[in-house]
Amino acid sequence: MIPAEIKRVEAAKNFEELKSLKDAGYNVLVDLTAIDYQGHPNPPIKERFDVVYEIMKLDAATGDDKGRVEVRCGVDEKPVLRSAAPLWPIADWLEREVWDMFGVGFADREGIKRLLMYEEFEGHALRKDYPITKRQPLIGPESGELKDSPSFNIVRPTIKYE
Repeated sequence: MIPAEIKRVEAAKNFEELKSLKDAGYNVLVDLTAIDYQGHPNPPIKERFDVVYEIMKLDAATGDDKGRVEVRCGVDEKPVLRSAAPLWPIADWLEREVWDMFGVGFADREGIKRLLMYEEFEGHALRKDYPITKRQPLIGPESGELKDSPSFNIVRPTIKYE
C-alpha cells in the first residue's frame, strides 16, 4: 500500500477539494470517519472534530493502488460539510455512520437516519462526552420480552459443561 498524502481543507471547501481529486482519477472512497478531540491535551485543530476522507486512485484494469489521499476537515457541531455522495455513492452510508456515531452532520443532508444504532438510541456513542454508564431505552414488544427469547440483561448458558 502506498502511504497516503494528507491534505487539510477548510470545511466550507470540502466538496470542491473532493471533486478535484475525483477529476484527477481518485475513483474510490475507501473510508470516511471522524475523530473527536474533546479533552485532548494538545488538539491539532481548533474545532472539536476532524472528518477524515480516505481516497484511493485504483487502476481498474490491473487492480493496482496508484495512490491515496487523506483529506481532513475540522468541524464543530453545526453541519457545514457538503455530502460526498454525488461523487462516490458509498458516501451515503459512511456519512450516516459518522452522524450516527459522532453527531457530525452534513449541510445538504437533512433528516439523516441512523445506520448502526436503533432510532430510539439517545446520543452518539463514539463522542468523548458520551457517558459510559448511560442506560438506553429498551426496545421491543409493548407487552415486554417475548417468552423464551434471549435477553441481554440475563445471562443464560446455552451449553452445560460437566
